[in-house]
Amino acid sequence: MTAFAATASRAAWADLAADAVADGFAGVTALGQNGTTGGAGGQAVTVTTAEALRDYVGRKEPCVISVSGRIEVDDMLTVVANKTILGIGSTAEITGGGLQLGSTTRPGNNVIIRNLRFTGASDDSISVTNSAHHVWIDHCDLSRGFDGLLDIKRQSDYVTVSWNHFHDHSKAALLGHSDTYTADRGKLRVTYHHNFFDRTDQRHPRVRFGEPVHVYNNYYRGNSLYGVASTEDAGVLVEANYFENVARPVLSGYDKSGPGRVVERGNVYVGSGVPQTLGTVVEPRTYYAYSLDNAADVPALVTAGAGVGRVQRRTS
Repeated sequence: MTAFAATASRAAWADLAADAVADGFAGVTALGQNGTTGGAGGQAVTVTTAEALRDYVGRKEPCVISVSGRIEVDDMLTVVANKTILGIGSTAEITGGGLQLGSTTRPGNNVIIRNLRFTGASDDSISVTNSAHHVWIDHCDLSRGFDGLLDIKRQSDYVTVSWNHFHDHSKAALLGHSDTYTADRGKLRVTYHHNFFDRTDQRHPRVRFGEPVHVYNNYYRGNSLYGVASTEDAGVLVEANYFENVARPVLSGYDKSGPGRVVERGNVYVGSGVPQTLGTVVEPRTYYAYSLDNAADVPALVTAGAGVGRVQRRTS
C-alpha cells in the first residue's frame, strides 16, 4: 500500500478491464492510435481516496485504476493519456467533482472510463476536451450535476459513449464547444449507442460542427425540451432509437444556433413529435462496421443493460 491508500487491483476487475474492446469511433485506427486501449499493459491499482485517484489519473505512464466505493472530490481531476478507470461492482462513485480528459498542456488521449457512478459534480461530471481522442465511456451512471453530465468539445475526436444511464439532470450530452468555435469542424466524430436518456431535458446530444455523429439504439424517455439537436452544419445520423414521450425528438437547428444536417431512419416514436431532417450525412460505415438492434427492442435491452454493475465480458 502506498501513502495514497492504493492497493493492487482485484484480479477479476483487472481481467475485465483487459478484456474490454471499444467499438464505434473509439475503435477506429486513426491519429496514430490503434483503437482505444486505455491503460492496458500498465500498472493495475485500486484506489479508495480522492488523493490516490488524483495521483494515478495524472501520471504520465499507462495505468489501470479500479475505483472502490465512494470517492468525494472537490473539483475536476485531470486525466492524462493511457488510462483505464474502472468502478468495482455497483457501488463505485465519484461525487462532488468530475473528470476532465486532457488539458492545454497534457493530452487526454486513449482513455477508458467504465462502470462508474457520477453524482453532484460542481462543474461537468465528465469533460472530454483539448483535442483528446480515442475515448470510451461505457456503463456509467450520471446524474445531478451542476453543468453538463458529459461534454465533448474543443477538437476532441474518435469517442464512443455506450450503455450509460443519464438521469435527474437537465443537460445530458453536449458535443461541440460553441457556435463560434469553428475549430471543431472536421472533428467530434462520436458514437452514442445503447444509452438511456431518462427524463433528462436536453442535449442527447446537442451537436455543433461534428460529422459524422452516430446516434443509434438509444432509449429516450420523457425528455422535455428535445432529444437530438444538430446545429452549425453538423452531420448526425439518428438510427434505430426509441423515443417515448419526447415532443421534439430530432431537431435540425436549435435556439440561436445555425441549422445542422440530420438523417433519421428506423426509429420508433411513441407519444412523440415528428422528427426534423435536413440534408445528407457521411455514413459511419465508412469508418467502422456495426450491427443494429431492432428499435422496438431498445427499451428492454437498454433498461436491462445500461448503467453500473452490468459490465459483461465479450462473448465473441
